[in-house]
Amino acid sequence: MEKSRENYISWDECFMRMSYVIAERSKDPSTQVGAVIVNEQNVVVGLGYNGFPRGIENKDLPWDRTGDLLDTKYPYVVHAEANAIFNSNSKTKDCRIYVKLFPCNECAKAIIQNSIKEVIFESDKYHDEDIFIASRKLLDRAGVKYRQYLSDGGT
Repeated sequence: MEKSRENYISWDECFMRMSYVIAERSKDPSTQVGAVIVNEQNVVVGLGYNGFPRGIENKDLPWDRTGDLLDTKYPYVVHAEANAIFNSNSKTKDCRIYVKLFPCNECAKAIIQNSIKEVIFESDKYHDEDIFIASRKLLDRAGVKYRQYLSDGGT
């Protein structure tokens, strides 16, 4: 009897890679983020990437990062985490969400309200900005676990 292959990727590696693939759908010229929501059986229940709301053309609003607020992308873009929740095809209770960047406070609220139990993120490069400090406060008080993903290269 032949043994099973031993050098396969972990679930964390699999879903984080998937978040990078879905991020490639983003039209944002400076930041591409994808999110994958999975249930306790490791079945994908939601995918999302950062972009303008459905039905708005990518040329209709600014993609700028600096300037007056209304002349930047920030008031218009839906983040990957929120889109994954909006696009979910079943309940997100007790699910995990995989995402490239640690979620902002607005996404943290959506994660909490949708009973997602764990956030797995790769980068926390905005750690000291107020909206990310607020995010950690929200997640901590709601009992949502979060951890940084480190590539394992397979198990």
